[in-house]
Amino acid sequence: MEISTLSKLAAAEFGPKTTYLNTASCGLLPRRTVEAVKDLVDENFDGTRTGAGSYETVDVVRAAFGRIVGVGADRVATGGSVALHVGLIAASLEPGSEVLLPEGDFSSLVTPFAHRAGLRTRYVPLADLADAVRPGTALVAFSVVQSADGRVADAAGIREAAATHGARTLVDATQAAGWLPFDAGAYDYSVTGGFKFLVCPRGTSFLTVAGEAQPTLPAIFPGWVAGADRDGSTYGPVTPLSASARAYDEAPAFLAYHGAERSLALIEEAGTDALHVHATGLAARLREGLAGLGHETVPGESAIVAVPGLGGRARELERAAIVVSARAGNLRLAFHLYNTQADVDRVLDVLGG
Repeated sequence: MEISTLSKLAAAEFGPKTTYLNTASCGLLPRRTVEAVKDLVDENFDGTRTGAGSYETVDVVRAAFGRIVGVGADRVATGGSVALHVGLIAASLEPGSEVLLPEGDFSSLVTPFAHRAGLRTRYVPLADLADAVRPGTALVAFSVVQSADGRVADAAGIREAAATHGARTLVDATQAAGWLPFDAGAYDYSVTGGFKFLVCPRGTSFLTVAGEAQPTLPAIFPGWVAGADRDGSTYGPVTPLSASARAYDEAPAFLAYHGAERSLALIEEAGTDALHVHATGLAARLREGLAGLGHETVPGESAIVAVPGLGGRARELERAAIVVSARAGNLRLAFHLYNTQADVDRVLDVLGG
């Protein structure tokens, strides 16, 4: 999609009243998504819908997410949080298994392994992750884009090292999916929160499971939605479970998923490749401007810009109606579909005094 067309799409779907540069915390909801949620709320209020929402809509979302990350719908499970998906994977590992993780990665990825009794967790700098895989490493887990500073991992190198030593891979794509072209099928597992660059309502999350990894991942908390015959699985023990990744589904938050149907349609309409060019172009413009002001940024070509030691100025920017975040001492700014060059210039004006 051409940039001019992308701009028209953004103007039609978003109406921020601030300079919003905080998608790494939470994406803005498109108009179409807000309308879908409101429609379902009204139907639940006036009794015109049978049931609280549509499982068919959940399946549409499942398929759309699969297309965005390059896997079939049968490889996608839906849920409400990344930590829930990671906890399932942590629970599947044999006692004594070593899990290799980057230092300072996001808590929802790290904590389920740290609190699973009997696992051995080992932490190394992100840049050293591939070299740190060794015989006996059971799982390498990392975020493809780091939350604290936007660094993009050497995913290909990590996958190659894991394959060499027979380790499985888990990637968190929460800060990537929606702007960074990403192939979930290259990993044994991926987890993604939908409320950031996928601009879904909070309460949507996705787990992908490679076919060869599924036999080793037990369905620890199956409910009726995990049944092969979903509609016929409402009473008694559910057997058999779905042969697909739907066996790991959590009962959906329908308001979130009815909105997510519209949000993911927008992401597909815009196209990840076009969003990547747009967001990284704005980020590069900001990095260049910050360098001119004497501020060193975390290097790279991410849509997330981090300025070490400048986190204390987030409040100043917010007073100027520029919404950003401070993470691990960094001033963190993130670009997406609804951002423009004017947003970059506004930040530089305020920081430049």
